[in-house]
Amino acid sequence: MRELPGRARRGWTLPGAFAGALLALAASARTADRDVLWTIVHDRCVPNQQRQQDPAPCDLVALGQGVERGHAVLKDIRGATQFLLIPTRRISGIESPELLEPDAPNYFAAAWDARRFVEARAGRALPRESLSLAINSSLARSQDELHIHVDCVRADIRDRLREQAAALTEHWAPLAVPLAGQHYLAMRLRGESLAPRDPFRLLADGVPDARQEMGRYTLVVIGTGRSDAEAGFVLLAARAEPGTGHDGWGEALQDHACALARD
Repeated sequence: MRELPGRARRGWTLPGAFAGALLALAASARTADRDVLWTIVHDRCVPNQQRQQDPAPCDLVALGQGVERGHAVLKDIRGATQFLLIPTRRISGIESPELLEPDAPNYFAAAWDARRFVEARAGRALPRESLSLAINSSLARSQDELHIHVDCVRADIRDRLREQAAALTEHWAPLAVPLAGQHYLAMRLRGESLAPRDPFRLLADGVPDARQEMGRYTLVVIGTGRSDAEAGFVLLAARAEPGTGHDGWGEALQDHACALARD
């Protein structure tokens, strides 16, 4: 996350005092506060959902299995269509061992389901290959609460992946071309949904050093296929190497202006 979130639903306005509080949170985050997302979700969204069945300032708070297994969806302040999927329990980021527990919630599956908020903002249904999920490495984030970016993919990235589609397998392997100047590992998954396959676990189990170095990795998921029979995903992972200028910012593959919505 390079910019900080805020609610921006069409036709929805915050009461003055509450809006001021969120603006104060955003201002503090630009300086040193790496807990703004946690504060918004924990102190605002979850209590509002529990007491009033209203997730504001989030767009969704899902607590069907309790706060420890729940998640929230929050509009990011940056971009027309970008949303964040955020756990309602305290999880710092991709390096958190809780993500690899045997019964851990599949936050990527929930994030893929949250693409409907992106489509609502875009004003139209979008092809699977236009939609993406991204989590940045611990070296490239500004917040210490796990958040998955849900938004459109860049058109040039979609086109590169189309060109490479025939070479992708169901095992991690280096992608033949760089994406946004970064070399990625890639693998293919078949099926409409990410459940029960968890990208965090696929990375930890499939890439030799990933389980010990999860915090150095960025992980991106992009939809593929235009029909139920072809539906699937491309998973992309890259290890941050600060000495080379690559800090594991997978969000760079996303387009927060969602140009593909205008195709």
